[in-house]
Amino acid sequence: MSSVSKVYGSGPGAVTALDGVSISLSPGTFTAVMGPSGSGKSTFLQCAAGLDRPTSGSVRLGETELSSLRERELTEVRRSRVGFVFQAYNLVPSLTVRQNIELPLLLGAGATDPGWLEHVVATVGLADRLDSRPSELSGGQQQRVAIARALITRPDAVFADEPTGALDTRTARQVLGLLRSVVDSTRQTVLMVTHDPLAASFADRVVFLADGRLAGALEAPSPAVVAERMTRLGEW
Repeated sequence: MSSVSKVYGSGPGAVTALDGVSISLSPGTFTAVMGPSGSGKSTFLQCAAGLDRPTSGSVRLGETELSSLRERELTEVRRSRVGFVFQAYNLVPSLTVRQNIELPLLLGAGATDPGWLEHVVATVGLADRLDSRPSELSGGQQQRVAIARALITRPDAVFADEPTGALDTRTARQVLGLLRSVVDSTRQTVLMVTHDPLAASFADRVVFLADGRLAGALEAPSPAVVAERMTRLGEW
């Protein structure tokens, strides 16, 4: 992402959600994005993942310039090269766990690789629940299904938006530990938006946003240091 700005509206009422943000994510790393409410976190994630187009600047996924793609091409990139994990899980109630995990493939992202499916299912700890429906699972298990679904296409990057926001503390730790292990074992690249210093501490690096601009970063963050930095940004 290079010099990315995103402006909503026009004229005197225009709102600048991102203001010249530049950042690079190394393959196989776990990055958390934090900032006060209204700092541009969600807009940052949406532009980085190709869910929204920046007003100006460049967003690249590998060698692909996202902002130059037509909508159909962008949809194909999101389907096959990007994984998404959201707070609300977004599972299809009528489908089994296996079908939910394979959904991106069923929608055209490619054929199922049985070996990779087996690996992903084992990684998230759902090998014995493949025939269950989402309603038969706990919140943590449903989020594990969502993580498996995000990984099934072997994406260039996984984007997680408050993935533990609906979970209790113990379950959240388990899900965050899973994301950490996915990065370490498969060299997956993960970008996570969060408001929680504990969640951010599972990442390799925390990037802070304030008023749509980068406001610093921390390497190998601890919850206490993250919370202190957020206090200075006016959030805590």
